[in-house]
Amino acid sequence: MLANLNDVLVPASHGKYAVGLFNTVNLELARGVLSAAEELKSPVIIGTADILLPFGPMEELSWLLLPMAKRAQVPVVVHLDHGLSYESCVQALELGFSSVMYDCSTDPYDENVRKVREMAELAHSRGATIEAELGHVGDNFGPGASENPEAFYTSPEQAKDFVEKTGVDALAVAVGTAHGAYRFPPKLDFPRISEIAAATGIPLVLHGGSGLTESDFREAVRRGIAKINIFTDINVAGADAAAHFYREGLGLTDLIPGEVQAIKEEVEKKMRLFGSDGKA
Repeated sequence: MLANLNDVLVPASHGKYAVGLFNTVNLELARGVLSAAEELKSPVIIGTADILLPFGPMEELSWLLLPMAKRAQVPVVVHLDHGLSYESCVQALELGFSSVMYDCSTDPYDENVRKVREMAELAHSRGATIEAELGHVGDNFGPGASENPEAFYTSPEQAKDFVEKTGVDALAVAVGTAHGAYRFPPKLDFPRISEIAAATGIPLVLHGGSGLTESDFREAVRRGIAKINIFTDINVAGADAAAHFYREGLGLTDLIPGEVQAIKEEVEKKMRLFGSDGKA
C-alpha cells in the first residue's frame, strides 16, 4: 500500500525503531527490497535520488515503483531522495511520489528555510510529505569531503528553529556520517542526535548509513533516528552476485535471480537491525 513518511516514521519514532530507505533504480533492486519487506512484514521506503537519475529516469521509475508500492502488502513510501532543485521535486510530486526530500543544505540558512517552507506547502497540499537537511552530510571522496566535518554538524537550536519555520515532516541531520564507502570508520555524535530529537520533536534521518557498525545503528535509533538511508550496501550486493554467478556464455537474464536474492538478503539484514521487521 502506498504510504507517506508520516505513516511510517511517526510510529517508528514512538516505537524506537527505524525504517530503511533503499534506493531502487531498476526492477532487480525494487523486487529485492519489496520482497524483503513483505516477507518480514516491515514498512519500507523506496525511490531514487537526483544523482541516480542517469541510471533510471524519474518518469520511467514512477511507472515501475508506484504500481508496485500500491500492490504491496506492507506500507511503502515512494520517495525522491536528495532532490537538488525545485523542478525535480515538483516533477516527483506530479508523478505521484508520496514524499520528497528537498536538499538545500548547502544554501545559506535563511535560503534553506525559505525554499523548504515553499516546498513543504506544495507537498502537503498534495498529501505528500517532505524531508529536508540541516547541516551538511558530505561525501567520503571528492569535493564534498571535509577535513573538519564537525564544522557542518547540525545545531540542535537551529534545528528547532528550522522545523518550526518550515513545517517539515522529517529532518536529515549531520552527526558524523558521509555518503559512499568509508575510508575510515565514522564516529557518530550520539549526544547530538538526542539533543536534536528533543529540540525538534520530529523523526530524524541518518544519511550515509552504508558501512556503519551494528552498534552504531542501534545507538542512533535509540537516540532518535527513525529513517536510515541505505544504497551502497544493496548496490554492491547485487553487483557481487552478478559477478559470482557469471560464466562465459550466460545472458543477463541468467544473472537476475541471484541479484534479486542477494539484494533481498542484504535488505532483510538491515530491517532486522533497524527493528522494523514485524511492524507493518
